[in-house]
Amino acid sequence: MKTYKNLFIIILIVFVMNPVIEGQISDLFVNANSGNDHSVGSKEEPLKTLHEAAERVNHANGKGAVTIYLSEGIYGLDATVTFHPVNWHFSKDERLTIRATVLPDDAGWNPGMMPVIVSTMPLDFKPYGNQDPLGGASYGIQIETSYVTIQGLRVLGTPVHERPKEGMVRRNYPIVREGRNLDDLRITQCLFVGDKVAIPNHLAILASGQGIVVDHCVFYHCKDAIVFWHSDRPAEHCEVHHNLFIGNYGAAVWSWSAAEDLKFYNNVIDNTNVFWILNSDEKASFSLSNSLISGYNELVNKGGGSAGFGEKADPAKLKFGKNVIVKKEGTLQIDEDPTSRNYLQLMPGTPGTELGVGLFTK
Repeated sequence: MKTYKNLFIIILIVFVMNPVIEGQISDLFVNANSGNDHSVGSKEEPLKTLHEAAERVNHANGKGAVTIYLSEGIYGLDATVTFHPVNWHFSKDERLTIRATVLPDDAGWNPGMMPVIVSTMPLDFKPYGNQDPLGGASYGIQIETSYVTIQGLRVLGTPVHERPKEGMVRRNYPIVREGRNLDDLRITQCLFVGDKVAIPNHLAILASGQGIVVDHCVFYHCKDAIVFWHSDRPAEHCEVHHNLFIGNYGAAVWSWSAAEDLKFYNNVIDNTNVFWILNSDEKASFSLSNSLISGYNELVNKGGGSAGFGEKADPAKLKFGKNVIVKKEGTLQIDEDPTSRNYLQLMPGTPGTELGVGLFTK
């Protein structure tokens, strides 16, 4: 009898320490300030880290929608957070969603309520198992499953010296998808912020595969904004719309793997180094509509990579509709009042606002 009693106590202790039974999953709540990674992950008892939320998803068995709600707070990533569920299956209508608890369109929202993602891990990522040739890299959030939405986050880079010497580029990639056969990744209403001196945001979104959609995001002083990276065939069903690109000291769009059906519309680019970088073979052409490009050093390049921006390309590969305005010189008016709901977006009533770019969809 004593043996059974001791066994019951052991089982009880294990359950208390690990309250979620492996294989089951529901919506998860995460709070960097008050959460506990031994909690059940409910609204009343949230987790503390995005790492733990990813572990719960990765070890689940079944199918259906899962939403991870991030409360206001600072989420320091000391290691890559990888979402790679093997036995849980999502679909177009039953997605994995990683989102802020309060979104920009919600009543009472202000920019200070956005969960902040910042990478603090060592730059020791080894591409394909090889030593990084440029001095070190890291991934922030890595998505290795289809049918994912990321929404309402403020995403920083990493506090390193990006170019300590010639031939070195130390870099962090905040959001990555490497899977060439994956489909349907939407990144929406996110604010990507960088500073090349204090916290370089080397490349906000690096995504392979199909169905990459980026909308209603703001890229503020990032080096590069969006790279369509690798795919087993040209990446179809991709869209870039209603985004604001401000002061990119690299390039706004790298269409390396994008198919010609890429939809680029209702975007504003302000004061960028290079607007668009094509694949080195220059085979694909792209149609752009309803956009304003104001201020750039180079309009269209090809090739390039982490260490450079390639060389000049054929500008005819970009087909500008009549409703696209391209100005070599120019700086738009940005709201820099940190108390404003409209912070780091276009000043109301100024050029570009008629396109509906920025964090708000309503």
